[in-house]
Amino acid sequence: MKLVIFDVDGTLVDSQHFIVEAQTRAFAAHGIAPPSREAMLSIVGLSLVQAFIELIGPEGPVESLADSYRKAWQTMRLDPAFADPLYAGAAETIATLATRTDLMLGIATGKSLRGVNHLFDEQNWHHVFANVQTSDGHPSKPHPAMVLAALEETGTLAHDAVMIGDTSFDMEMGKAAGVRTIGVTWGYHAPDRLRASGAGQLVESYEELAGVLASGRCWD
Repeated sequence: MKLVIFDVDGTLVDSQHFIVEAQTRAFAAHGIAPPSREAMLSIVGLSLVQAFIELIGPEGPVESLADSYRKAWQTMRLDPAFADPLYAGAAETIATLATRTDLMLGIATGKSLRGVNHLFDEQNWHHVFANVQTSDGHPSKPHPAMVLAALEETGTLAHDAVMIGDTSFDMEMGKAAGVRTIGVTWGYHAPDRLRASGAGQLVESYEELAGVLASGRCWD
């Protein structure tokens, strides 16, 4: 059995509008001018506290900002204007992969388990993913803990697993855990940054990703 691990934000879900607005509200609650949109998206994939450390430094009110972000997230989830759409082709690719008897699907994300469960509720994915690792119980990416836990819990060897993500944090995490890596170019980090951080392959669409997984080229 092979294990295919997906990141969420920037890989499965186009959450940039939601993330920027939630961060903006968190900074406003503390009377702090928000960083640029580019800066706010550059830390997607990190756990909340680590993300705010990257944005304002360790001496800032990072724990309180993270709490304000969570509160904004809960409020915004009730507003249809902030729905997180899947990227084109994501639903179809996941549905196809879920029918394969030689694969297990997993999640490794900086989101909370609550956020993942909300996504699974929306997409009816609770039965699709065999393993879910979130920021609730692990160090922030790029620490390999989430991938290592996924390998252990599914009984998968590292060379039989692949990490798919849109950021350098995903690629570094996968590389540190000894698994294959595929970088997707439609997310928040540029292709050059993905390559420099250890992406074994890059894909530009879900159609291309589906072809790579179907052909087995990611295991070569």
